[in-house]
Amino acid sequence: MTHTLRIAQTIAAEIGARPDQVVAAVALLDEGATVPFVARYRKEATGGLDDTQLRTLSDRLAYLREMEARRETILDSVREQGKLTDDLEARLRKAATKAELEDLYLPYKPKRRTRAAIARENGLGPLAESILSDRMTPPEKLAMGYITKAVPDVKAALAGARDILVEGVAENADLIGRLRTFLQGNALLISHVVAGQEDSGTKYADYFDHREPWAKVPGHRALAMMRGSKEGVLTLDIAPDPETGQPQVEAMIAAALETRTDAPGDIWLRGVAGWAWRTRLSLSMMLDLMSDLRTRAQEEAIRVFARNLKDLLLAAPAGNRATMGLDPGIRTGVKVAVVDPTGKLLDTATVYPFQPRNDLGGTRATLSALIRKHGVELIAIGNGTASRETERLVAEVLSGLPAPVPGKVVVSEAGASVYSASEMAAREFPDLDVSLRGAVSIARRLQDPLAELVKIDPKSIGVGQYQHDVDQHRLEKALDAVVEDAVNAVGVDLNIASAPLLARVSGLGPSLAEAIVEHRNALGAFATRKDLMRVPRLGQRTFEQCAGFLRIRNGQEPLDASSVHPEAYSVARRIVTSCGRDLRSLMGDETRLKALNPADFTDDTFGLPTVRDILAELAKPGRDPRPEFVTAKFADGIEEIADLRPGMHLEGTVTNVAAFGAFVDIGVHQDGLVHVSQLADRFVKDPHEVVKAGDVVTVRVVEVDIPRKRIGLSMRRDSPRPARNAPPAEKGSKSKPRKDRAPRETGTLGAALAQAMKRR
Repeated sequence: MTHTLRIAQTIAAEIGARPDQVVAAVALLDEGATVPFVARYRKEATGGLDDTQLRTLSDRLAYLREMEARRETILDSVREQGKLTDDLEARLRKAATKAELEDLYLPYKPKRRTRAAIARENGLGPLAESILSDRMTPPEKLAMGYITKAVPDVKAALAGARDILVEGVAENADLIGRLRTFLQGNALLISHVVAGQEDSGTKYADYFDHREPWAKVPGHRALAMMRGSKEGVLTLDIAPDPETGQPQVEAMIAAALETRTDAPGDIWLRGVAGWAWRTRLSLSMMLDLMSDLRTRAQEEAIRVFARNLKDLLLAAPAGNRATMGLDPGIRTGVKVAVVDPTGKLLDTATVYPFQPRNDLGGTRATLSALIRKHGVELIAIGNGTASRETERLVAEVLSGLPAPVPGKVVVSEAGASVYSASEMAAREFPDLDVSLRGAVSIARRLQDPLAELVKIDPKSIGVGQYQHDVDQHRLEKALDAVVEDAVNAVGVDLNIASAPLLARVSGLGPSLAEAIVEHRNALGAFATRKDLMRVPRLGQRTFEQCAGFLRIRNGQEPLDASSVHPEAYSVARRIVTSCGRDLRSLMGDETRLKALNPADFTDDTFGLPTVRDILAELAKPGRDPRPEFVTAKFADGIEEIADLRPGMHLEGTVTNVAAFGAFVDIGVHQDGLVHVSQLADRFVKDPHEVVKAGDVVTVRVVEVDIPRKRIGLSMRRDSPRPARNAPPAEKGSKSKPRKDRAPRETGTLGAALAQAMKRR
């Protein structure tokens, strides 16, 4: 079987596709096509693989190609040693994972001079073989014949024989595979506090004396313990249960040595089996499983971050309306920026309504004047320090204005300060104070969250869990993929998009994005998509990749405002001709277009998937996949955590979704936690089943801990107090709760809240 076919079959099984679909997709990606382009415009070739399948395909393709390269390296190495048998080659070619490959290669892997090698040099190889072949003779008696100057006594001879046998056991691929499988199902993750770290490591108190099944450890808990270990607070171990699991492990090793009786040799070999586990295999297995757990936990954390980021990027835009952005502050003042409907900066100011200046009159006058001068329709207020005070002040200003008055919305400041101090912001606003740039960002992210958030490093947006504890390269790759998919799903207005937004369009990048903006600034707006070909260094291949995702509103070609790719304009025109209508009048006529038979417009190049997409786009040209714009209305008089009381029903915005629940901004400068057990009146396995970042939800306050700034919330309707809504406790979990703290994750909101806030 060729490498390509083997990889295609493996990936096809994983993503629920046919091997030929995978082969076609791989060919397109290898030619330089992007995932968004292939998902949207090459459905005939791939059989309709979507962007999620293609992302998985792309990730697994890299892994499997690395494994195939490693497979060939191993085969060459064993072949050069003259030890490659037909059976070994078949097993190496059949190995499905890197771990299995390395297990098979271990006996042939060049290694440093080991204790077993020294024992062989001292002539003890035959002794090890004699013990294995003659179980009735006591090993001590057999060893007497191997005493030499290098082996002074029986004890030394048996120790050398044991070293040889232990190495053989450790290089037994079948045994290692069985042990790994057994431990994956039965091992425990065990953590203890390091002596003397009890006080300084209180945030890890839940893990001071903790054990649970390795296979069931949630990713966020694993990362918490690993962080505690890294900080020197916890010790971690992965091992079988000493009472039940370890005897089984040693029995498996003994079985590999074929110990079946109570003969002297078998008894001695069972001791070798225990020695092999304690001195060599337990450590290697622990390291393997710890690595697997870390990978599993990191993948989960990256998935959570990526999903939250996608939800945030695809949040509803307020639209093209003149907007005022307010970046609240107390001593340093409230920074004000006004942008026009396209996001262009019109005006800035700094007002000081709070201590020490308390210039309320001047603040009201300044804000009122800016609203009237620029026809402000929306006011975006950052949710940081003094946001509720600023919101109250804005309400007072608006109450004194004639109708219609602007709407006010509290928006997340996440990442605004990072953008303000970035090189990108400095290039965009070289003469603007850093603090005022944040107000501009706040205003723009209300108009269009996607267009503004792409300017910020995704890792700085802060919607993940343990993001600093995961593989940063994999995290960056995953988040970049999310941004790319989001941008291309929405589409980009070619004539107003910023360079950072254009850089995320399929086929483009920072360099070409800058070239497009420079061309636009020098020669004016693009009249058609074809005009892109005049941009320096933008060739036909790049045009093919990017054109369908770029929009030109009110241009010379009506189809340029849609997601119909220029290569398929001929199909669209055949559809228009068949209706006997003008293109502009037909676009948006859902009734007429739905009456058409897509099969009537297929040809050798464009099949049913493309024709259906074109008809759908003509029916709703330039449709935005994002939801309608809605905002949470914070309760009047509830501005600080001290204002909260159990039983209150409040409206808020979901800011972050983790594996253990959702954080909600209810307007008191501290997000509250809706634990997964409190998200619905049913068992919820994944919080994303119920909520996503940006959702407006109604919550009930159930617990308030002012000293520790912790707020417990519930979205359940079935009881006024927290209810247990967790699956039964896992067998084998032997966490010993201390008397001075609540049990870890029992389903009570208090325990979950305490734990989750520590993670934050």
